[in-house]
Amino acid sequence: MAQLKTKVKLYLENNSKTWDAEKNNIKLINNGSADIIETWNVSGLSKPTDSQIASYETAATKEDNNDIIRAKRKTLYGDVGDQLDEIYSNIDTWKARIKSIKDANPKE
Repeated sequence: MAQLKTKVKLYLENNSKTWDAEKNNIKLINNGSADIIETWNVSGLSKPTDSQIASYETAATKEDNNDIIRAKRKTLYGDVGDQLDEIYSNIDTWKARIKSIKDANPKE
C-alpha cells in the first residue's frame, strides 16, 4: 500500500502544484486506524476526495518502491569522492560496478 504523502504529492503534481511548495499547507496524520489529511490549505485546489486519493494507489506504490531502490543504490554507490577517484583510476571498472548495482536493483 502506498504512502498517503506520495498519493498527495502526485495529486498536487497532477494539478500543477508541488509538495515542496505546499507541504506547510497540508497536515497528514494517522488517526489510529488510517493515515488521513487533517489540514488542507492549498490555494486554488480543493482537498482531494477519498476516491481521488485512491486513484493514485498504483502510481504511488511504484514511486514508493522506486524511492526504496534509489536509497539502496545510493548506499551501494558509495561516497562521491571515492567514485571520482575510481573513475579517474579506471572508468571502465567504475562503469561495470555501477551497472551491476543497477542490474541487481532495478526500478519499476
